[in-house]
Amino acid sequence: MAYKGKFSSFTNPQKYVGDIEKVTYRSMWERNAMVWLDTNPNVKEWASEELFFRYEHPITGKSARYFPDFYVKMVDDVIRVIEVKPKKETVKPIEPQRKTKRYINEVATYLVNQEKWKEAKYYCSKGNMTFEIWTEDTLSEMGIMRTTKLPKMLTEKKVKHKKVGGSRPKRPRPKRKS
Repeated sequence: MAYKGKFSSFTNPQKYVGDIEKVTYRSMWERNAMVWLDTNPNVKEWASEELFFRYEHPITGKSARYFPDFYVKMVDDVIRVIEVKPKKETVKPIEPQRKTKRYINEVATYLVNQEKWKEAKYYCSKGNMTFEIWTEDTLSEMGIMRTTKLPKMLTEKKVKHKKVGGSRPKRPRPKRKS
């Protein structure tokens, strides 16, 4: 998801509320969602990272600001606050036998996201808004993102085959010159 850029291909720029010069996407999923929001006739107005919620950072303990990906007002006046995230960041990581740096980073990301989303849900409920998290599954169901199936040969696990008929004789390793 390392796809980033400035969104400038507006079809309906009058629907965007906020600074139209600073619309930035940080993934192809966000960009596709922007195109969908811009062209969907059921969307009355939308903005990208224009509102924020305060939360207490669970790792540092300091006050921080969370900018959800989208603010969307539908034609029926329902207001949605939307975050676009990979599904794996929305579920608690499975604890491995050995706690690697990768696992620790995944747990930290999960904890920070949970705190952000808790505050966003709280503030949205106070302001008659709904908070939604869109994952790749949501985007696919909505037709925003096409799911591409990998060919079967790429998804199969490689299996090591044992040689039949014995092994070849071991060759001596060359000695290193000092």
